[in-house]
Amino acid sequence: MLNAEESLALIRRAKEGDNLAKERLLENNVLLIKSIIRRFKNKGVEYDDLYQLGCLGFLKAINNFDEKFGVVFSTYAVPMIIGEVKRFLRDDGAIKVSRIIKGQSLVINRFIEKYSAEKGESPTVEEISAALDIDKEDVVLALDSSKMPVSLSEFVEDGKGGDKNTELIDRIPSDEREEDMVDKILLKSLIEKLPEREKKIIIMRYYRDNTQSEIAEELGVSQVQVSRIENKIINVLKSQI
Repeated sequence: MLNAEESLALIRRAKEGDNLAKERLLENNVLLIKSIIRRFKNKGVEYDDLYQLGCLGFLKAINNFDEKFGVVFSTYAVPMIIGEVKRFLRDDGAIKVSRIIKGQSLVINRFIEKYSAEKGESPTVEEISAALDIDKEDVVLALDSSKMPVSLSEFVEDGKGGDKNTELIDRIPSDEREEDMVDKILLKSLIEKLPEREKKIIIMRYYRDNTQSEIAEELGVSQVQVSRIENKIINVLKSQI
């Protein structure tokens, strides 16, 4: 595991074109990249492709990183990696419906509105098919296409009459700020890199809510030792975030 000084030295070399430095930085941040791309699984993109996107975002973070930012590199890299994946999903991963089906859907919905206004009830698939001379199967397909979920990365209006410059995923209410999510990803990656005993102490203490006494009994050490190890780990983690 690289410390802040080692990472910074490798970043300097990488920005000068040292590919070995880039490879070492990637190797030491694999867990960070994987922890980020997991949240984008099941969105129609293969895991290997997501990983490549994560690596691309990481390399862009190296190229754009400036020591004057005054932040740990990993803190800067996380939003860069997330942005790279979200950009791909927005530009290449969204569900697309053919123009023909979209056109049929528009015609069918207009017919349904007119029919319902005149007769006070919705037409059946058979009635739509006969009136518009469209196969019943195509009617069903066109109607279903209009109900397809939009991409969470699609740009929508901000609700105040402004331009479409906000992604739908950012409009979904959440109690968690993006900064908190970034910190959680970083923390999880750092914890995974800890030695087994230290990792176990953190998990038992902060994820399972065990007391120091319970942890000491589990590990066969004194409570004082657990307290010292815990404080040491926390100080290390704080220095990395």
